[in-house]
Amino acid sequence: MEKKYLRELYKAKRAALSKEELDTLSLAIANQALHAPIWDKTYYHIFFPIAHKKEVNTEFILHILQGRDKSIVVPKAHFNTGEMTSILLQENTLLKTSPYGIPEPVEGIEIAPQQLDVLFIPLLAYDKNGNRMGYGKGFYDRFLKKCKKECRFVGLSFFEPEEAIEIDAHDIPIHTCITPYKIYNFL
Repeated sequence: MEKKYLRELYKAKRAALSKEELDTLSLAIANQALHAPIWDKTYYHIFFPIAHKKEVNTEFILHILQGRDKSIVVPKAHFNTGEMTSILLQENTLLKTSPYGIPEPVEGIEIAPQQLDVLFIPLLAYDKNGNRMGYGKGFYDRFLKKCKKECRFVGLSFFEPEEAIEIDAHDIPIHTCITPYKIYNFL
């Protein structure tokens, strides 16, 4: 399906979720994540949700990672360059919400993409082949290209996959998508 149509469709689907539904579904995604074969790794990259866009609340997965004493990194988007970096999340990491509504670290220890083992990735939609669609800025596609080939890309979605979505040459597919009801493995 065409990206423009799907972006609008999934933005509307998420907008229709109540705060209670969003939290219930996000918790269910975290519970499903416990069944994914990803927990024997060291470095985990996880996004903080953009609240007004009703992204998956990753707080529940973050607690799992902390409880398992994993090294957690969080993204910092650089809109002036279109690049993204990963900052080690520590107890004293100061977060600030960017003008785009993204909670991000103000500063900290940068972790190279090649060190990462698992990336939890936001998305609007995805298909049965693991193609994902975000907001269209390409931050994650550029970042994923820098990761080692063994790194696992894990999408998080409230919804089931589309049959197929339109892809571009620069789009990087995900290996797995975790929903409240099922884990989809693609690669």
